[in-house]
Amino acid sequence: FPHGLAPLSTRLQEIEASVKDGADEIDVVIPRGLVYGAKWRELFNEIVAMRAACGDAHLKVILGTGDLATLRNVMLASMVAMMAGADFIKTSTGKESVNATLPVGLTMVRAIRAYFEETGYLIGFKPAGGISTAKVALDWLVLMKEELGRPWLEPDLFRFGASSLLTDIERQLEHHLTGHYSANHRHAMA
Repeated sequence: FPHGLAPLSTRLQEIEASVKDGADEIDVVIPRGLVYGAKWRELFNEIVAMRAACGDAHLKVILGTGDLATLRNVMLASMVAMMAGADFIKTSTGKESVNATLPVGLTMVRAIRAYFEETGYLIGFKPAGGISTAKVALDWLVLMKEELGRPWLEPDLFRFGASSLLTDIERQLEHHLTGHYSANHRHAMA
């Protein structure tokens, strides 16, 4: 983490140990070099192995979309991850130079829709990084509703990876109730 460069054997051991210790969700990062080299079968096989190591735990596959160079790569990596058994696909670790963007999100949710229409499987989506205000979060909610529909607005299929979003939501609620904003330091998460 955040580059997905550890040997597969190490990643599998970490997954198995985490599940044994009670983890019910596992986040993995794909090695972006496999995408750059169009090594789709190798990427598929790695994700299949990680899916198997998860057992009953949910597998969230982080694509690191800011490093994938093209929307075509994002689409293909999304499809490979879902075909290999991902329960969720996630835009980024939050450590890339470019994190969640709406064009990338649109590409990924359209991949989810195509996969659902072909297989009947519901795959979750998690945009992560750069979602720091309620207004930006609303853009993502609209994207999900418009592209995938109401079922994908539930937390078992849609979540934000946004560590600073809570502070802004608190501020927006306060503004709604009082008509003004207080300083950030007045909020517990600031």
